[in-house]
Amino acid sequence: VQLQASGGGLVQAGGSLRLSCAASGNRFAINVMGWYRQAPGKERELVAVITSGGRTKYGDSVKGRITISRDNAKNAVQMQMNSLKPEDTAVYYCCAKDSNYDIDGRYEYWGQGTLVTVSS
Repeated sequence: VQLQASGGGLVQAGGSLRLSCAASGNRFAINVMGWYRQAPGKERELVAVITSGGRTKYGDSVKGRITISRDNAKNAVQMQMNSLKPEDTAVYYCCAKDSNYDIDGRYEYWGQGTLVTVSS
C-alpha cells in the first residue's frame, strides 16, 4: 500500500491549510486513515484519524481547529486545519491500516511525510 500526501507548506499563524492523502495498491479495504505529526525533538503524536464508518479521533492539541473527512470510494482523507499556531509546525505523516478498526492501535502503512511550517 502506498500513501501519497499533499498540501503541506508555509502559512502564517492564524491561517489555514488542507492536507490530503490517498492510498493505492491496497488489496483490502482501508479501515482507518489519518494523520500523525512529529515536531523536531518531539515524539510522534496523533493529529486525527477516521474509520471507514466515519468515527473520528483527534489529538488534544488540535481539537476544535482541525476537521478530518474521508472519501471511501477513493481511499482518501482530507484534513482541514484552521487557526494554525507555530506549535503546529511539524512533519505530518499520513497513516492507514486494513487489518482492523482499532483507532489507537498500530498503523501498518505510513506515507513519507509532508512539512507544515507555521510562522509567527
